Amino acid sequence: MLQVRDLRCPGLEPVSLAVEDGACAALIGPSGAGKSRVLRAIADLDPNTGAVSADGLDRAAVSAPEWRRRVRFLAAEPAWWAPGIGAHFPAAAEVAPLMAELDLPADCLDWPVERASTGQRQRLALIRGLLDDPAVLLSDEPTAALDTAARERVEALLAQRLARGTSIVVATHDMAQAARLAGATYRSDAGRIATVEQ
Repeated sequence: MLQVRDLRCPGLEPVSLAVEDGACAALIGPSGAGKSRVLRAIADLDPNTGAVSADGLDRAAVSAPEWRRRVRFLAAEPAWWAPGIGAHFPAAAEVAPLMAELDLPADCLDWPVERASTGQRQRLALIRGLLDDPAVLLSDEPTAALDTAARERVEALLAQRLARGTSIVVATHDMAQAARLAGATYRSDAGRIATVEQ
Protein backbone atom coordinates (compact mmCIF):
# COMPACT_ATOMS: atom_id res chain seq x y z
CA MET A 1 0.00 0.00 0.00
CA LEU A 2 1.21 3.48 -0.88
CA GLN A 3 0.38 6.21 1.63
CA VAL A 4 1.11 9.87 0.95
CA ARG A 5 0.36 12.44 3.65
CA ASP A 6 0.75 16.18 3.31
CA LEU A 7 3.29 15.90 0.48
CA ARG A 8 4.56 19.36 -0.41
CA CYS A 9 6.70 20.44 -3.33
CA PRO A 10 7.18 23.77 -5.11
CA GLY A 11 4.16 24.92 -7.07
CA LEU A 12 1.72 22.39 -5.61
CA GLU A 13 -0.70 22.47 -2.73
CA PRO A 14 -0.25 19.64 -0.19
CA VAL A 15 -1.13 16.21 -1.59
CA SER A 16 -2.53 13.27 0.39
CA LEU A 17 -3.63 9.98 -1.13
CA ALA A 18 -3.64 6.27 -0.43
CA VAL A 19 -3.43 3.44 -2.95
CA GLU A 20 -4.16 -0.07 -1.71
CA ASP A 21 -2.20 -3.14 -2.78
CA GLY A 22 -3.43 -4.18 -6.21
CA ALA A 23 -5.14 -0.85 -6.85
CA CYS A 24 -4.48 1.91 -9.34
CA ALA A 25 -4.96 5.66 -8.94
CA ALA A 26 -4.93 7.98 -11.95
CA LEU A 27 -3.73 11.57 -12.04
CA ILE A 28 -5.40 13.49 -14.84
CA GLY A 29 -5.19 17.09 -15.96
CA PRO A 30 -3.61 19.37 -18.56
CA SER A 31 0.09 19.56 -19.34
CA GLY A 32 1.95 21.57 -16.73
CA ALA A 33 -0.67 20.97 -14.04
CA GLY A 34 1.72 19.10 -11.75
CA LYS A 35 1.06 15.41 -12.46
CA SER A 36 4.70 14.57 -13.10
CA ARG A 37 5.83 16.66 -10.14
CA VAL A 38 3.62 14.62 -7.82
CA LEU A 39 5.06 11.33 -9.09
CA ARG A 40 8.63 12.60 -8.89
CA ALA A 41 8.07 13.88 -5.36
CA ILE A 42 6.64 10.53 -4.22
CA ALA A 43 9.75 8.86 -5.68
CA ASP A 44 11.86 11.47 -3.85
CA LEU A 45 13.49 12.62 -7.07
CA ASP A 46 12.64 16.31 -6.51
CA PRO A 47 12.72 18.42 -3.32
CA ASN A 48 9.67 17.75 -1.16
CA THR A 49 8.44 17.30 2.39
CA GLY A 50 5.75 15.11 3.86
CA ALA A 51 5.23 11.53 4.94
CA VAL A 52 5.35 8.77 2.34
CA SER A 53 5.33 5.03 2.97
CA ALA A 54 5.06 1.84 0.94
CA ASP A 55 3.88 -1.41 2.51
CA GLY A 56 4.30 0.22 5.91
CA LEU A 57 7.93 1.19 5.30
CA ASP A 58 8.57 4.89 5.82
CA ARG A 59 10.53 6.55 3.03
CA ALA A 60 12.71 8.33 5.58
CA ALA A 61 13.85 4.97 7.00
CA VAL A 62 15.64 3.71 3.87
CA SER A 63 18.27 4.98 1.46
CA ALA A 64 17.18 6.74 -1.72
CA PRO A 65 18.29 3.85 -4.00
CA GLU A 66 16.40 1.31 -1.86
CA TRP A 67 13.28 3.49 -1.89
CA ARG A 68 13.41 3.80 -5.67
CA ARG A 69 13.70 0.03 -6.04
CA ARG A 70 10.51 -0.36 -4.00
CA VAL A 71 8.76 2.67 -5.48
CA ARG A 72 9.68 2.82 -9.16
CA PHE A 73 9.19 5.98 -11.21
CA LEU A 74 8.85 5.58 -14.98
CA ALA A 75 9.31 8.85 -16.84
CA ALA A 76 7.34 9.70 -19.96
CA GLU A 77 10.69 10.06 -21.74
CA PRO A 78 12.97 7.36 -20.30
CA ALA A 79 16.68 7.91 -19.81
CA TRP A 80 19.33 5.68 -21.39
CA TRP A 81 22.87 5.73 -20.02
CA ALA A 82 24.60 3.34 -22.44
CA PRO A 83 24.59 3.26 -26.26
CA GLY A 84 23.25 -0.31 -26.50
CA ILE A 85 19.81 -1.44 -25.32
CA GLY A 86 21.11 -4.71 -23.90
CA ALA A 87 23.41 -2.91 -21.46
CA HIS A 88 20.33 -1.72 -19.57
CA PHE A 89 19.07 -5.24 -18.83
CA PRO A 90 20.22 -8.43 -17.09
CA ALA A 91 20.32 -11.75 -18.94
CA ALA A 92 18.09 -11.85 -22.02
CA ALA A 93 16.22 -14.90 -20.67
CA GLU A 94 14.83 -12.75 -17.84
CA VAL A 95 13.59 -10.10 -20.23
CA ALA A 96 12.30 -12.27 -23.08
CA PRO A 97 8.83 -13.10 -21.66
CA LEU A 98 8.04 -9.43 -21.04
CA MET A 99 9.35 -8.47 -24.46
CA ALA A 100 7.02 -11.02 -26.03
CA GLU A 101 4.06 -9.69 -24.04
CA LEU A 102 4.76 -6.19 -25.32
CA ASP A 103 5.37 -7.30 -28.92
CA LEU A 104 9.00 -6.17 -29.01
CA PRO A 105 11.44 -7.74 -31.50
CA ALA A 106 13.37 -10.62 -29.98
CA ASP A 107 16.69 -9.17 -31.15
CA CYS A 108 16.17 -5.59 -29.96
CA LEU A 109 18.51 -6.09 -27.00
CA ASP A 110 21.28 -6.16 -29.63
CA TRP A 111 20.26 -2.78 -31.05
CA PRO A 112 21.73 0.64 -30.35
CA VAL A 113 19.22 2.75 -28.42
CA GLU A 114 18.69 5.15 -31.33
CA ARG A 115 17.42 2.33 -33.56
CA ALA A 116 14.36 1.82 -31.36
CA SER A 117 11.29 3.94 -31.98
CA THR A 118 9.91 6.20 -29.26
CA GLY A 119 7.18 3.65 -28.55
CA GLN A 120 9.64 0.76 -28.39
CA ARG A 121 11.85 2.70 -25.98
CA GLN A 122 8.81 3.43 -23.82
CA ARG A 123 7.89 -0.25 -23.64
CA LEU A 124 11.49 -1.25 -22.95
CA ALA A 125 11.63 1.25 -20.10
CA LEU A 126 8.48 -0.30 -18.63
CA ILE A 127 10.15 -3.72 -18.69
CA ARG A 128 13.26 -2.23 -17.07
CA GLY A 129 11.09 -0.78 -14.31
CA LEU A 130 9.29 -4.03 -13.61
CA LEU A 131 12.33 -6.31 -13.32
CA ASP A 132 12.89 -5.50 -9.64
CA ASP A 133 9.21 -6.26 -8.94
CA PRO A 134 8.54 -2.93 -7.20
CA ALA A 135 5.78 -2.65 -4.62
CA VAL A 136 4.66 0.63 -6.18
CA LEU A 137 4.83 1.75 -9.80
CA LEU A 138 4.61 5.47 -10.63
CA SER A 139 4.06 5.72 -14.37
CA ASP A 140 4.05 9.04 -16.25
CA GLU A 141 2.05 8.85 -19.49
CA PRO A 142 2.86 5.15 -20.03
CA THR A 143 1.19 4.88 -23.45
CA ALA A 144 1.48 8.40 -24.87
CA ALA A 145 3.73 7.30 -27.75
CA LEU A 146 1.92 4.03 -28.52
CA ASP A 147 -0.62 2.91 -31.10
CA THR A 148 -3.80 1.16 -30.02
CA ALA A 149 -2.41 -2.39 -30.15
CA ALA A 150 0.69 -1.49 -28.13
CA ARG A 151 -1.40 0.48 -25.63
CA GLU A 152 -3.63 -2.52 -25.07
CA ARG A 153 -0.59 -4.72 -24.42
CA VAL A 154 0.82 -2.24 -21.91
CA GLU A 155 -2.50 -1.93 -20.12
CA ALA A 156 -2.80 -5.73 -19.99
CA LEU A 157 0.66 -5.98 -18.42
CA LEU A 158 -0.22 -3.29 -15.87
CA ALA A 159 -3.43 -5.19 -15.08
CA GLN A 160 -1.35 -8.32 -14.44
CA ARG A 161 0.81 -6.38 -11.98
CA LEU A 162 -2.29 -5.07 -10.23
CA ALA A 163 -3.54 -8.66 -9.89
CA ARG A 164 -0.21 -9.53 -8.24
CA GLY A 165 -0.68 -6.78 -5.66
CA THR A 166 1.39 -3.92 -7.08
CA SER A 167 0.09 -0.43 -6.27
CA ILE A 168 0.11 1.82 -9.35
CA VAL A 169 -0.23 5.56 -9.81
CA VAL A 170 -0.50 6.59 -13.44
CA ALA A 171 -0.42 10.13 -14.81
CA THR A 172 -2.38 10.28 -18.05
CA HIS A 173 -4.16 12.62 -20.43
CA ASP A 174 -6.34 9.69 -21.51
CA MET A 175 -9.61 9.75 -19.57
CA ALA A 176 -10.64 6.41 -21.05
CA GLN A 177 -7.40 4.87 -19.85
CA ALA A 178 -7.97 6.26 -16.36
CA ALA A 179 -11.43 4.68 -16.37
CA ARG A 180 -10.06 1.32 -17.53
CA LEU A 181 -7.19 1.08 -15.06
CA ALA A 182 -7.97 3.16 -11.99
CA GLY A 183 -10.25 2.75 -9.02
CA ALA A 184 -9.63 6.35 -7.95
CA THR A 185 -8.98 9.41 -10.07
CA TYR A 186 -7.41 12.70 -9.02
CA ARG A 187 -7.46 15.86 -11.11
CA SER A 188 -4.43 18.13 -11.08
CA ASP A 189 -5.14 21.74 -11.95
CA ALA A 190 -3.45 25.02 -10.99
CA GLY A 191 -1.27 23.26 -8.42
CA ARG A 192 -4.14 21.54 -6.65
CA ILE A 193 -4.91 17.81 -6.57
CA ALA A 194 -8.58 16.97 -6.06
CA THR A 195 -10.46 13.67 -6.04
CA VAL A 196 -12.75 13.06 -9.01
CA GLU A 197 -16.06 11.41 -8.13
CA GLN A 198 -16.40 8.03 -9.83
